[in-house]
Amino acid sequence: MTGRQRVEAALAMDVADRPPVGAWGHTYREEWSPGDLAAITVERARRFGWDFVKFQPRASTFAEAFGSVYHPSGHSLRAPVMIRPAVPDLDAWTSVQLANPKALDDQVESIGIVARELGPDVPVIQTVFSPLTVGGYLVGKSQSRVVRELRQHPETVGPALERIAEALLDFSNRSVRAGAAGIFFAVSGYAGGKVMKEAVYRDLALPYDLAVLDALPEEAWFNVLHLCGSNLNFALARDLPAQVVSWSIHNQGNPSLSEGRTIAGRAVMGGLSQRATLVYGPGPKIEAEARAAVKDTGGRGLLLAPGCSVSPRVREANLAAMMSAVAA
Repeated sequence: MTGRQRVEAALAMDVADRPPVGAWGHTYREEWSPGDLAAITVERARRFGWDFVKFQPRASTFAEAFGSVYHPSGHSLRAPVMIRPAVPDLDAWTSVQLANPKALDDQVESIGIVARELGPDVPVIQTVFSPLTVGGYLVGKSQSRVVRELRQHPETVGPALERIAEALLDFSNRSVRAGAAGIFFAVSGYAGGKVMKEAVYRDLALPYDLAVLDALPEEAWFNVLHLCGSNLNFALARDLPAQVVSWSIHNQGNPSLSEGRTIAGRAVMGGLSQRATLVYGPGPKIEAEARAAVKDTGGRGLLLAPGCSVSPRVREANLAAMMSAVAA
């Protein structure tokens, strides 16, 4: 069977010959070049036999697009270095606008190359940060500050998030036209109950998420909602439209895969510990974790994957063990 057929079966809350498998992580040297990023993405997808590809642009992409300045770290294990945030103070929110469109254009170009190279049998999805996640990066990746300013000054921060949402929707649409099967919509760090209570998130942040997710084109058939963090307000998944929900079952206070599937009423992605098991192994432990995910869900509606981005320190043998656990 093809990767697409396995993904389609999972989205239908069924299981094909086995669950689809995929993993992703940053490649800090290559991610500054659309061509280099595409090449290493395709090479890894083919080497590990991924059924789907979650495209991994550099994490600073969206902040750069709205005016933050980052430089490469020059090291394969280190993330980009922030030189200047776009929103150093409260008043700067009023000036937030798309200032560096090339930062987004490069990712559209790169994912287009990947989709063409891998072909229709391996669906590729574009990473899109939520508007509030982008806002956090614009102030210097400070969760507390962006949440505080949104709560205390919604009339100032809200219009900026609206402009960000408009640009993210355009980016999503262009990515789909370039060949993406959908988007991986990442609410990174703000879905946890200790960061924002659910009622506050629904009031102040959810409308901007929906401005993106509700307006995606019909051609986007494989959209993933990623809730990143611990003690998740998981009920948000019911109101954020996507075909799949992704989260880490290994973070404190988070539901199991089967529990999350019941709450969300849709397919689930995850099962493997991105910070522990996949990094340190050994292979038999990774295989056992993968089999436990299949057992918990019966394999139905399951896309086997890490709970979040995998460290660049991960050994290739550990990634290969993900597939061997279900392909045997």
